[in-house]
Amino acid sequence: MGKLALTAKITHVPSMYLSELDGPHKGCRQAAIDGHKEIGRRCRELGVDTIVVFDTHWLVNSGYHINCAPHFKGVYTSNELPHFIKDMAYEYDGNPVLGKLLADASTAAGVRTRAHEIASLELEYGTLVPMRYMNADRQFKVVSVAALCTVHNMEDSARIGAAMRRAVEEQYDGTVAFLASGSLSHRFAQNGVAEDYLFKIWSPFLETMDHAVIDMWKRGDWATFCEMLPEYNAKCHGEGNMHDTAMLLGALGWGQYRGQAEVVTPYFGSSGTGQINAVLPVH
Repeated sequence: MGKLALTAKITHVPSMYLSELDGPHKGCRQAAIDGHKEIGRRCRELGVDTIVVFDTHWLVNSGYHINCAPHFKGVYTSNELPHFIKDMAYEYDGNPVLGKLLADASTAAGVRTRAHEIASLELEYGTLVPMRYMNADRQFKVVSVAALCTVHNMEDSARIGAAMRRAVEEQYDGTVAFLASGSLSHRFAQNGVAEDYLFKIWSPFLETMDHAVIDMWKRGDWATFCEMLPEYNAKCHGEGNMHDTAMLLGALGWGQYRGQAEVVTPYFGSSGTGQINAVLPVH
């Protein structure tokens, strides 16, 4: 019935918002912003009605959770980096129907997942930052999936990704995009030297590993990447334990996936972390 039309691994660095503001860092993340706008343009071209974001800034300590309230509106300040994102207004429509389908399909696949329509359950900036640039006109409905999973098995995250795709294709009457919102390596710069690392990766080891991973993605060597993902996550400080990436690749076929990543925003350093916008073609 439905269609998964676009998937991507995306950045959500808060310096993108800082990049809009007058001051010494104005324009510093324009390439990342332009990458988000391009992904949004492609979603429009493909007829996407809802964007599902696997958000590595939504922390959960038990189970899997989906935020699918009918409407989201507020003013957001990051409690992590209030000097980067403060008083950022947002408003988007949600999709409770799709959110419940995704949760039910994941639970039926053996991974307990809850869908929530709670007015006070706010979106995190792993969803809000990309939606700011992809969805400024509110054309797309938004569903957010918790992907900062602290005690979860990566295999379960891959399983719910696959289940969510089946739910879209077999039960949903519409067109959907899945976005894995999180970094590659994610070792923040040590306190006191953050300014020195605004455009750098924390260490040569992390940067080398990130480039090796990107090369695998561009060649379509997902079998190797999926096998090494748990160790890559552990040794390279994966954001959200890289459950966003596991969910996305689960939807695409995990190690059997053969698509070749298209880099939309080239790899860049941000406060020590490694970032990219890359579209993974849906097969």
